[in-house]
Amino acid sequence: MLLYPLLMRSSINCLDCGSSPIKLNGHTHYGKQNHQCKACGRQFVNDSHHIKQEKRELIKKMLLERISLRGICRVVNVSLRWLLDFIASVYEELPDDLNVRLPKSKPEQVRVLRLEAEADELWSLVQRKSNKQWVWIAMDTETKQVIGFHVGDRSRKSAMKLWKKIPTVDQANATFMTDDLDSYKKVIPKERHVVCAKDSGKTNIIERFNCTLRQRVSRLVRDCLSFSKSLCNHIGAIKYFICDYNLHVIARG
Repeated sequence: MLLYPLLMRSSINCLDCGSSPIKLNGHTHYGKQNHQCKACGRQFVNDSHHIKQEKRELIKKMLLERISLRGICRVVNVSLRWLLDFIASVYEELPDDLNVRLPKSKPEQVRVLRLEAEADELWSLVQRKSNKQWVWIAMDTETKQVIGFHVGDRSRKSAMKLWKKIPTVDQANATFMTDDLDSYKKVIPKERHVVCAKDSGKTNIIERFNCTLRQRVSRLVRDCLSFSKSLCNHIGAIKYFICDYNLHVIARG
């Protein structure tokens, strides 16, 4: 009777270090047998082994579509707990530069469009309706790359945080077109700041991108149950989409 558990444990390798000395370590919340690696201390359930790389890549693609997390769990047959941990690891690996590729043209030829997510168009919710988080976007009009973004309130402090995330070549040389929000006027140099009316057509590119965000990121859809329960995941989901968006923009040339 003791031989079967020993055989089972010897056939399992650690998900992190690949070592085989594994011991039983109680059960999970769902009643599954938990294991622990004697070498590195990693805890895991044996079911984790069936989540192959192909399925992980599929989940990454599904995260870019307007699909709820529980919907992903049902389609690919993974637990919500595992999916949340996997998403956290994906978000941690995202580059801070948003996969932006700076133009090879001279700095004085660079022209950038930047517009805050307007009050009527790109507010978002975290945890509850009263907790509004505004998505600030900076976008290059020539390459259509998102060169900076920030999630916060509508204050000058948030505008400054967005400004610091914009590449230095754009900070020094670009002309920025925005709406009439005072926060922009206190951050962008006056000689390179153009205030545009909404019907001027000079902010069409970024307004169209705002609509794309609404349609593709379920956390931003109006009157939807797929709202973020944590600000960290909210920012991560938006950043993940922007990084993928920039890669496709670069690929299209």
